[in-house]
Amino acid sequence: MTNPAVADLIARSNRLGADPRNTNYAGGNTSAKGTEIDPVTGESVELCWVKGSGGDLGTLKESGLAVLRLDRLRALTGVYPGVDREDEMVAAFDYCLHGKGGAAPSIDTAMHGLVDSAHVDHLHPDSGIAIATAADGEQLTATIFGERVVWVPWRRPGFQLGLDIAAIKEANPQAIGCILGGHGITAWGETSEQAEANSLEIIATAETYITEHGKGDPFGAVVPGYEALPEAERRAKAAALAPAIRGIASADAPQVGHFTDSPEVLDFLASEKLGPLAALGTSCPDHFLRTKVKPLVVDLPAAAPVQDVLARLAELHEAYRADYAAYYDRHATPDSPAMRGADPAIVLVPGVGMFSFGKNKQTARVAGEFYVNAINVMRGAESLSTYAPIEESEKFRIEYWALEEAKLARLPKPKALATRVALVTGAGSGIGRAIAERLAAEGACVVIADLNLEGAQAVAAELGGPDVAVAVQCDVTSEEQVAALIDAAALAFGGVDLVVNNAGLSISKPLLETTVKDWDLQHDVMARGSFLVAREAARALIAQKLGGDIVYIASKNSLFAGPNNIAYSATKADQAHQVRLLAAELGEHGVRVNGINPDGVVRGSGIFAGGWGAKRAAVYGVEESELGAYYAQRTLLKREVLPEHVAAAVFALAGGDLSQTTGLHIPVDSGVAAAFLR
Repeated sequence: MTNPAVADLIARSNRLGADPRNTNYAGGNTSAKGTEIDPVTGESVELCWVKGSGGDLGTLKESGLAVLRLDRLRALTGVYPGVDREDEMVAAFDYCLHGKGGAAPSIDTAMHGLVDSAHVDHLHPDSGIAIATAADGEQLTATIFGERVVWVPWRRPGFQLGLDIAAIKEANPQAIGCILGGHGITAWGETSEQAEANSLEIIATAETYITEHGKGDPFGAVVPGYEALPEAERRAKAAALAPAIRGIASADAPQVGHFTDSPEVLDFLASEKLGPLAALGTSCPDHFLRTKVKPLVVDLPAAAPVQDVLARLAELHEAYRADYAAYYDRHATPDSPAMRGADPAIVLVPGVGMFSFGKNKQTARVAGEFYVNAINVMRGAESLSTYAPIEESEKFRIEYWALEEAKLARLPKPKALATRVALVTGAGSGIGRAIAERLAAEGACVVIADLNLEGAQAVAAELGGPDVAVAVQCDVTSEEQVAALIDAAALAFGGVDLVVNNAGLSISKPLLETTVKDWDLQHDVMARGSFLVAREAARALIAQKLGGDIVYIASKNSLFAGPNNIAYSATKADQAHQVRLLAAELGEHGVRVNGINPDGVVRGSGIFAGGWGAKRAAVYGVEESELGAYYAQRTLLKREVLPEHVAAAVFALAGGDLSQTTGLHIPVDSGVAAAFLR
């Protein structure tokens, strides 16, 4: 049975975390104190439940709480060795855990345990951080809140900050919370409702004051020529730039991308203070740990041609890497972790928008959301005063904190296709669906392309929604729709790494009954369609400079001469040779092109369900329900081929173990001797 204090804490946390005005994703923490019966002694024991390391308030569950004995937590003040050794206290939290302890305690645990209040909230609202990062933040705090909220000078999160806040609360019994310089807010209350009300009061009061007293143009004048492009033109340019920008962000390690062109981003990019403010970087630790200390800013007007922007990006990237390496060298000590990478996590292109990057789509999206938070913070601080983030040396201390390094080391090993973006045509059903499901299960982001948009949307939703998969309607015979498909992949995930040419259909007729329309339809969808998809995808693959894979789902019919199948088999032979031709042409770009030759896949196949199965069954003189078994019996292994078998072959080609293989066709036919490769 859940303790009432815990139930109140979870409910409060979820409400606060659901509103981005209160805190960002995975930012901030909350706590509650209460009592439970110790199962060993049978006596009542005081406990502190606090959001554990890495959790998110909006989705917090009881399993995400660290549970500590309050007497032991408070007793740590007697063994605290001082601020120079405060990091040692994090390990000491493990000795304060109650029972199985729950989630790993975060660095902010001391703030919650040492503050003498039953309920404590630590949040990162944009309005609160705006006050916290204003040059005269201490005076503004007094002006805005009077004695209800107290200023706490910047201090890195940790045990000493917990002691500082506890002392301030004790010295200011009238206070409901504090502004943490450069960082955020903390509020408290004797009930969960009171703590939540106090948090919301601080946030709303700061918001109102900024609105009523702030300057109308905190970012200065709009720079002529840097205004946002019209939406269609803006997004077309973003799609054209995205693969190359992703390549820049992935020079040290592959990244997934996210694009944002919200009004607050576009306004910031058009302002005269863009350069100076971006150079100052973000301030709240949660911000710069995800966005890096500052973004890469393209210093060209909105109408600059794409090729000019790409050329300038190459120059700016080189300068950014050198600047980041110099930042590391200025502050690194002999025991600092190695530099993690010098590429930007945020790239700003005036007139177009913001490109953000991370190890997966969610991380990339959240990085962009955090930089939007930073823009709002800068706007608020500049409205009332001057934006003054924490010192660069302090940012480095947190970015390359041994505790942060340990946190990264605890992350699970990435899946085989993590950071890879896959595009599968004909993925709304059958073989394509099975391939999309397998690739997503192995960590890839997936673009589900299909003529049937409803089917594609259903698959994308089942795979996890836009942080994992997006649906795009596409007729692969249309040059314009295929180009739009690659653009959609670029805008959704930054580009594409793995393309599976799977879209197809089949018409089973003898030669004399095969019409020119039949012939053209087969070749348009599979031969022309595969060519168009490969060509447009190759543009993105080459621009990214990350290599990649193109996989054709051909057929054993590309080799096997079966009856009544001239149009289908001929177009599959066309696809099979496209594999060889493109492998020869794209190899210099690190792009591998391979094919898969399945036997007839009956179960789960959209083609067979659409009438092809009945026609092939008639050709072989069997019942349609027995067609899969018929195919199986003519193979060497006597096993039916299923969609997941084809999907497994795609993963085998793209998963990394066959990294030196290109121009290969893999039979997935249970052994059809007539289709052996020669």
